Amino acid sequence: MKMKIVPSREEFRKYAGQGNLIPVYAEVAADMETPVSAYYKISRISSSGPAPYSFLLESVEGGENIGRYSILGSSPSLVFSQEKRRAVLKGKGIETEVEGRDVFEKIQNVIKQYKPVQIPGAPPFSGGAVGYISYDVVSEIEPVIPVPPDSPLKVPEAFFMITDGLLVFDRVLHTIKIISNAFIEGSSPDDVDKAYDKAVETIMSLKALLQTPVQFIPADIDGPEFKVELKSNKTFAAYSDMLEKAKKYIYDGDIIQTVLSQRFSAEIPFHPFAVYRALRRINPSPYMFLLNCGDFSIVGASPEVMAKCEDGKITVRPIAGTRKRGATPEEDITLEKELLADPKERAEHIMLVDLGRNDVGRVAEAGSVKVEDIMTVERYSHVMHIVSSVTGNLDKSQYEPDSVMRSAFPAGTLSGAPKIRAMQIISELENEKRGPYGGTVASY
Repeated sequence: MKMKIVPSREEFRKYAGQGNLIPVYAEVAADMETPVSAYYKISRISSSGPAPYSFLLESVEGGENIGRYSILGSSPSLVFSQEKRRAVLKGKGIETEVEGRDVFEKIQNVIKQYKPVQIPGAPPFSGGAVGYISYDVVSEIEPVIPVPPDSPLKVPEAFFMITDGLLVFDRVLHTIKIISNAFIEGSSPDDVDKAYDKAVETIMSLKALLQTPVQFIPADIDGPEFKVELKSNKTFAAYSDMLEKAKKYIYDGDIIQTVLSQRFSAEIPFHPFAVYRALRRINPSPYMFLLNCGDFSIVGASPEVMAKCEDGKITVRPIAGTRKRGATPEEDITLEKELLADPKERAEHIMLVDLGRNDVGRVAEAGSVKVEDIMTVERYSHVMHIVSSVTGNLDKSQYEPDSVMRSAFPAGTLSGAPKIRAMQIISELENEKRGPYGGTVASY
């Protein structure tokens, strides 16, 4: 049976007058495929590792309800990376330096060349840039925050993949959309048809990969014989001294809270995707991600969105206040009541809600900032959290969407309050770049 391509060539020609980036897609049933198996196939995982550059984004909303979409991509046409504030865009045989006042504007400047067209039936995210931004770019936003010494991680400050083709699993419709973003370079009818033909070719290639068997499965992490020796980047004495200094700053009135951290590292003999699969089972979360960035990978699972801007609506969701899950439904309810009644947990949460209101208010229309949900409890596999939702309408007369991320970055739950002073103290006391930790995984 012939696969239906949406839009048709004739429809595509009409859409070409509206913009230069048009998603073209085909839909197949998802009953014989999972995001895990599909990622194996399109990223071409083998015993020597996956093909350079790929990503997998999944969601379990509220910790218990499966999120609607999983998004997979590989073999990007362009790769954006920034090191020591110098950003470059690589791909198509060229390397170009990207200008901008900070990393957020630089990414926006790359995205601006595309004028996307909305196609009926396409998912909310049907292509763009996927990657991460390290915590340490805070010094670009706020120059008063010192840049600490480099860490041993040696990874870029920011890294994004811009893919032409991707897969979107829809768990409501039980389908996979195979998407190729057609970039029209030129204005002639021939340019339009060439872009459409290339998109269809990409779709057929991705479909062929989906039909291939899984040739290699990385070793599983499960097993009592697997032991991990974690090493901190600080001695116990150094960490304790750091905490005492932070407490003095609080007593002296410099800050209300600061979030100090230490990095643990270990050598493991496992493929990054095996680590992701284990994390996926142990800690299913609203935001799960695997980024294969060439010679390194980032795997994570987070309950918190730092900031989201869709159709001009800004959302931040502060999370603070935690209890373990109960062994029975009755114990679960008892622990929830204890959590909501705890003065310390309530005070910390309200402080972060105020911080979120401030972050949103910096770029929102006057009078549009609202706390839509206040101190609700969300349950996850092992813990429950207090969660609130702060929203506002982007002031489009003054700000671009990149301003939302700039305003909210980094999350208050990993910095403190007042945010700028707390981050100055983090730089002083931790005295080492954090890297991706405390930053964000993002899609544009």
